[in-house]
Amino acid sequence: MNTQQTDSAYIANTYARFPVAIHHGKGSLVWDEDGKQYIDLSGGIAVNTFGFADDEWIAAVTAQLGAVQHTSNLYYTAPCAKLAEALCLRSGMKKVFFSNSGAEANECAVKAARKYAAEKKGSDYFTIVTLKNSFHGRTLTTLAATGQEVFHKDFTPLTPGFVHADPDSVEDVERLIRLHKCAAVMLEVVQGEGGVQALRPEFVSGVAKLCAAHDLLLIADEVQIGNGRSGKLWGYMNYGVQPDIVTTAKGLGGGLPIGATMLGERVQDVFTPGAHGSTFGGNPVCCAGALNILGRLTDELLEGVCKKSDFIRKSLAGAPGVRSVSGMGLMLGVETERDAGEVIADCIGRGLLVIRAKNKVRLLPALNIPDDLLTQAVEILKVACAQP
Repeated sequence: MNTQQTDSAYIANTYARFPVAIHHGKGSLVWDEDGKQYIDLSGGIAVNTFGFADDEWIAAVTAQLGAVQHTSNLYYTAPCAKLAEALCLRSGMKKVFFSNSGAEANECAVKAARKYAAEKKGSDYFTIVTLKNSFHGRTLTTLAATGQEVFHKDFTPLTPGFVHADPDSVEDVERLIRLHKCAAVMLEVVQGEGGVQALRPEFVSGVAKLCAAHDLLLIADEVQIGNGRSGKLWGYMNYGVQPDIVTTAKGLGGGLPIGATMLGERVQDVFTPGAHGSTFGGNPVCCAGALNILGRLTDELLEGVCKKSDFIRKSLAGAPGVRSVSGMGLMLGVETERDAGEVIADCIGRGLLVIRAKNKVRLLPALNIPDDLLTQAVEILKVACAQP
C-alpha cells in the first residue's frame, strides 16, 4: 500500500485530507511523494513559522536533543525557564504554564479564571463569555467554549458554564454578563476557524472596559493569530488592550507541540503546587525550538509580515473571482465567487497549497516567505479564483 492507502486503512477517519502525501520541504517549498513541487501558503495551519526544515530551528532543537530530551516537571530545565522569561518580558505577563497544544492552553486559562473567581467572588461565579463563531479547541471543555453548534452536536453534554455573545456586539456581551455570574470573557481578536474575521477595535476595547467595570478577567486566545502572525508579536497588541490571561500554541513551537498560558498580574499566583500539571508541558526540546522562534520575531521581521500582508491584499483587491479579503497580517481569508473547495483543488493542481475556513480560502504562509515565491503563489491563486 502507498501512504494514502495505509492511512485510510489504519488512521481514524477524522480528517478530510487533500490528495497530497507530503515527503519533504524546505522553506516555503514542499514536495510530495511523486516529486511534485508546491508553494506552501498553509503553514501547517499557522505552525511552521519559518517554513520547513529551517536551519536555525533545527540546530536549536538538535542541540537540545543531544543533551536532555525530556525530564519530568519535578526538576528544573533551562529551556523551560528561559522560554517563560522571554514570553513574560515580551508580553508584560508575569507567569507561564506550559502544555502541549492550544486546546490545553485554553483549558488552563479556564481553570485559572474559575479558580480566581471562586476565591474572590464565590464558587458560583464560573461562567465564561465567549463569542459566536469562535473556536477554542476540541476537548469537551474547549468545545463548550467554542461558539459554533456544528462542533457541539455529537458530543453533548458538554462542560457547563459557557455562554456565547454576538461578535462585535458590546451590548450582547454586557447582557450576558448581567444575566450570569461570570468569571471572564474569552475572545480571539481574529476568529480563525470562524472565517478569518478580525474583531472591530471598538468592540475589543469595549469588552476590555466591561471586564474592568464588572471585575472580570479578559482572556485572549492567541493560538492562531499569536507569535507574529498579525504583524505584532500578539494579536491583541493591535487593539491597545492588556489581557489578564493570554493563550498561545501553534507557531510558538515552529513545528513541535507546545502550548503556553500566560498569566497576568491579577492571576499570577492563582495556581499552587498540585493545582495543575502536564507530563510533557515545558518539554526541553519543544522549549528550545520555541526559544529560537521567539528570538527571531524581531521588529524587522514583523514589519515584513505587514508588508507581505499589504501586498496580498492589494494584489487580490478587485481581482476576478475575488469578493473580499479578511483577517490580519499573514492570517487572511479570501472570499471567492467559486466554491472555496473548487478553488483549493485548482490551486493544488497548479502547485499551491492553501486551506479553507468556512466559505473562504485561508492563507497562512511562513512569516519569512520570500517575496518572489509569494508573488508566484498569489498569481496562481488569482488564476484559480478567475476560473468559471
